[in-house]
Amino acid sequence: MSGPEHEPSQDLSKPAFSELQASALVESVFGLKVTQIQPLPSYDDQNFHVCVPRATETNGSPLEYVLKVNNTESSKNLDLVEVQSHIMMFLKAEGFPIASVHPTKGGSLTSLMSIDSGSGTKSYLVRLFTYLPGRPIAQVPVTPKLLYDVGKLAAQMDRSLEKFHHPKMRSLQRGDFIWNLRNTPLLEKYIHALGQGKNREMVDQVLQRFKDEIVTKLSHFRECINHGDLNGYNILVEASSEASGDPAYHVSGVLDFEDMSQGYYVFELAITIMYMMIESKDSLAAGGHVLAGFESVIPLTAEERGALFLLVSSRFSQSLVMAAYTCQLYPENKDYLMITAKTGWKHLQNLLDVGQKAVEDIWFETAKSYTAAI
Repeated sequence: MSGPEHEPSQDLSKPAFSELQASALVESVFGLKVTQIQPLPSYDDQNFHVCVPRATETNGSPLEYVLKVNNTESSKNLDLVEVQSHIMMFLKAEGFPIASVHPTKGGSLTSLMSIDSGSGTKSYLVRLFTYLPGRPIAQVPVTPKLLYDVGKLAAQMDRSLEKFHHPKMRSLQRGDFIWNLRNTPLLEKYIHALGQGKNREMVDQVLQRFKDEIVTKLSHFRECINHGDLNGYNILVEASSEASGDPAYHVSGVLDFEDMSQGYYVFELAITIMYMMIESKDSLAAGGHVLAGFESVIPLTAEERGALFLLVSSRFSQSLVMAAYTCQLYPENKDYLMITAKTGWKHLQNLLDVGQKAVEDIWFETAKSYTAAI
């Protein structure tokens, strides 16, 4: 769910390439002849599912790729996109189910394309990724085991990235990046999109508590590189057979590294819990299963555990406020932008109504049950 680096505005231009133009890009930049292409849903970039024929000496189905065209704001930060691409390659080499980055004809990972849009020339960064199989976790029944596996994967990725180095690592700091949880107070610039009423009151409450209780504690959290957007459409799963005959799923892919930034372990966990709550029938219990998986790799400190409830509430607030605001800019993309909002307000209301102590009891007792079972 990549968002603009600083304040979202009309200056941010979401790409609007036709399928014909996108096919021409793939051929001119990557040297591949497209046999089939179709658009994929996106937040403020543009993505296409692309099929190309295999080499003539081999048989089989076409090769599949995803063409990604970054929005104009993201395209200005070449260093950041380069680091994100290298992180994908690093995690792929570490054994994670990550797409490969297909080089351009010149051997680069990205290409900056300048296009005359009729109202002036605009530049877009273009990349091509291998297509990962699977269905979004949002489209399958979510079980406690799958939630545990997602939490464990989130921690494993963060732990592996401790070994990642790149000369342009500073680009991951990202200053006022609106989707980094540390920047939750920046929502005050956009909260007017909610109007007045119950939803506004809930977010105001979360923002005030964040400023009072989290800002002063950030130095106590352990730092790491965050994926930052493990939502129900960025985690792919495939069916696997079980002895019982019931369908079960395992994670087959992780998508969308556009929101990567320097953050904290507890941020990754909170973001993942928030999105998995949306996908679960028992939303409050879901947090405990994700927590158990995460802590099987990286146990939280007391300070991090104490902040988890408020950080999850803050991520709900970020997603809901920015969806409302961005819908005002791009009403034609409302269906995609409002995916979280369909149930998100209900989940945030439930969190706040049940209260921190009771929610923590559910999460921590659920996580503890895994330890007791070992």
